[in-house]
Amino acid sequence: MKRTGTSLPAGWDETMVRDVIAHYDSQTEDEAVVEDQAAFADDTYTVMLIPCDLVPAVQALLSESARPIPNP
Repeated sequence: MKRTGTSLPAGWDETMVRDVIAHYDSQTEDEAVVEDQAAFADDTYTVMLIPCDLVPAVQALLSESARPIPNP
């Protein structure tokens, strides 16, 4: 079944999405752990739990930010 009406983030295309999927599909468990640890070690960002109903508001705030949000 093909999905229709799917929108991608600004600057993304189907090739980029497939590349990200391929990256994670080919990643070993050890590589995934190293990648996760590196993300949590970056002290210029934080990770937090956000109630699901507040996620759209947080995403809107982030999209208004002048600082780019890194892609995984």
